[in-house]
Amino acid sequence: MAKTVLIIEDEPHIIEAISFLLSREGWNVVTHSDGGSAIERMAALDIDLVILDVMLPNKSGFDILKEMRASVRFAKKPVLMLTAKGQKRDRQAAEELGASHFMSKPFSNQEILEAVEKLSGS
Repeated sequence: MAKTVLIIEDEPHIIEAISFLLSREGWNVVTHSDGGSAIERMAALDIDLVILDVMLPNKSGFDILKEMRASVRFAKKPVLMLTAKGQKRDRQAAEELGASHFMSKPFSNQEILEAVEKLSGS
């Protein structure tokens, strides 16, 4: 059975690119673009991995990650954080909140595939 990834991202071209890459690798890809309802969307799915943007409408990726790590159901789910900022303090905040991996935009297709493979244990 294919593994499921939830991409929480609000930039359409990034959603399309990552969705295409991961679908081609056999992943079931679900997308969501609103931070405010991301946890509810996550709760409605059986996910194996989350790709989470830092800057989202209505709630930041950091706040979503904090909620995930406080939840019994999502505390151990692998989370790949994406940010356009790439600043050291963002990386540090992501690590402190429990991100499994942190990646700055722009990134290469190979970087995404390698990170997802590593986080999913594939």
